[in-house]
Amino acid sequence: MTFKEQILQGIPNELPPVKTYETQINHAPKRKEILSDAEKKLALQNALRYFEPKHHATLLPEFKAELDKYGRIYMYRFRPDYEMKARPLDDYPGKSNQAKAIMLMIQNNLDYAVAQHPHELITYGGNGAVFQNWAQYLLTMQYLAEMTEEQTLVMYSGHPMGLFPSHKEAPRVVVTNGMVIPNYSKPDDWEKMNALGVSQYGQMTAGSYMYIGPQGIVHGTTITVLNGFRKIKKSPQGSLFVTSGLGGMSGAQPKAGNIAGCVTVCAEVNPKITHIRHSQGWINEIIENIEDLVPRVKKALENKEVISIAYLGNVVEVWERFDAENLTIDLGSDQTSLHNPWAGGYYPIGFTFEESNEMMANNPQQFKEEVQKTLRRHADAINKHTAKGTYFFDYGNAFLLEASRAGAAVMNENPTLGREFKYPSYVQDIMGPMCFDYGFGPFRWVCTSGKPDDLAKTDAIACAVLEEMMQSAPIEIQQQMADNIQWIKGAQENKLVVGSQARILYADAEGRIKIAEAFNQAIAKGEIGPVVLGRDHHDVSGTDSPYRETSNIYDGSRFTADMAIQNVIGDSFRGATWVSIHNGGGVGWGEVINGGFGMVLDGSKEASRRLESMLFWDVNNGISRRSWARNEGAIFAIKRAMETQPLLKVTIPNIVDEHLL
Repeated sequence: MTFKEQILQGIPNELPPVKTYETQINHAPKRKEILSDAEKKLALQNALRYFEPKHHATLLPEFKAELDKYGRIYMYRFRPDYEMKARPLDDYPGKSNQAKAIMLMIQNNLDYAVAQHPHELITYGGNGAVFQNWAQYLLTMQYLAEMTEEQTLVMYSGHPMGLFPSHKEAPRVVVTNGMVIPNYSKPDDWEKMNALGVSQYGQMTAGSYMYIGPQGIVHGTTITVLNGFRKIKKSPQGSLFVTSGLGGMSGAQPKAGNIAGCVTVCAEVNPKITHIRHSQGWINEIIENIEDLVPRVKKALENKEVISIAYLGNVVEVWERFDAENLTIDLGSDQTSLHNPWAGGYYPIGFTFEESNEMMANNPQQFKEEVQKTLRRHADAINKHTAKGTYFFDYGNAFLLEASRAGAAVMNENPTLGREFKYPSYVQDIMGPMCFDYGFGPFRWVCTSGKPDDLAKTDAIACAVLEEMMQSAPIEIQQQMADNIQWIKGAQENKLVVGSQARILYADAEGRIKIAEAFNQAIAKGEIGPVVLGRDHHDVSGTDSPYRETSNIYDGSRFTADMAIQNVIGDSFRGATWVSIHNGGGVGWGEVINGGFGMVLDGSKEASRRLESMLFWDVNNGISRRSWARNEGAIFAIKRAMETQPLLKVTIPNIVDEHLL
């Protein structure tokens, strides 16, 4: 069968051969035993409803074996034989180019070079899933290939509910992930519902089909590192940045350190992902022995090298040994997946990677105790460095939250509302006041032709738009504009592409609209193929996350999620091709609500109208909320937006004199 025929087939009528379990692939760890016998029966019933009754006797023992061995039913037998990658738009079957673009984005999320655990349909973060099983993938791709532009596909946590009558202006796909009743948002609730096959953790851009590999995080990480050094008034050259994690998001850190120009040490316990990042050029060197790491770092600092070093081991060893050696760490952070601390997001010190995985599956209580013991030790080592001048920030991965729950010494001795922890989140000190409040966030695009030339052309178009805007930009956003121009000019030489021909560029609403319109005009002229627009959920407006995206909201509303819900509703009727809303994200199940979108530009007048309407709302919804929280930069930005758009009228807060209070 051809690729198109396989897509159109969906779930095959006849069972494909059983697949060999490929040991060289980076697989998800076994999930803990959490279902009762009655619930296991229910999980099997839930899985078998995708298949005709004639196959149930064959599949039942197979699915039971998967559930027993891995803690989930992935349906490995149904994994496609074709290569999983983003193909040019014309390679996909279908009646709608919008639907074809979504198929492209789904396959990119599962590309072996992109996905963390591709055979388990997990893109990043240890549990950030595109689908729960392979039947869902096959059925979704079939629906997308069949749909017209007067239908909408409804996705329930990876399950394609079906195609519903709709209209051309409606989204082609509406996605929800993990949207459970609030009282059932504890980690074990997710474990149980996911094992039952009724809910999934979509992370942010995994379950919304908008992940573009570590590049998607590199730009924001570069901005964070650069501004971290600016904050402490140090040049990156000859300075040291220490962190951990080389996964789908955290893997961006060493590349960002190189772009910023410092020495980066990034610890990772997983050998496979460490070597993958090295082969992709995201890290320069791997060191497996702490005795070798110390002299290498000292030499790099002395010579002011721009280098990234992966330490294959536990990051606590690095913090403790560098303290003993009196080796100065200028910037410090952590980007392990602590939103998922008991299922592979963070590993305890004193055990091999294999020993930890075995303990996680077979003795989860001991694993939890060892993780919490390690968190306390981790925090103690950080405290010793910060006492000597290190600037440490929480990287929005729930490090401080989980460390506090473990009883670590991370609480502020004199807490204020929103500043309960000893250390700030990077959004509080850097990204919030410098970027999000002014509307700057991770705008991204994908060239559906798959041609590197098209990506180069879009880079040039975006750069020209920004340089023109820079000439009249107010002083308040000059630095942001300059950083973004520098980024896009260096995008090609930094070899950021993994998977699809994609780019990320921090921009405000004006920049996003002007860049998108310039793309649409180039498409209309035949200079480039169609382009998919999107963004990270980690943005100005799409995410309510009290310990990350909205951690610099101090009016008491940081635990509310109105903004994220309003964002996805507003995007859906202003022209988005697909919209998504998730529980979970990068800080944990029950800790955040986040939403995203995708929009296909095809060179039409309709696309021009939609992009202006939707992108303006997508950013300014968030600026309005930040303005109402009395954030100075956001008040400036929303007043400026009202000057340019007479139909915009936003409620502005009145500021109370502190002396009166």
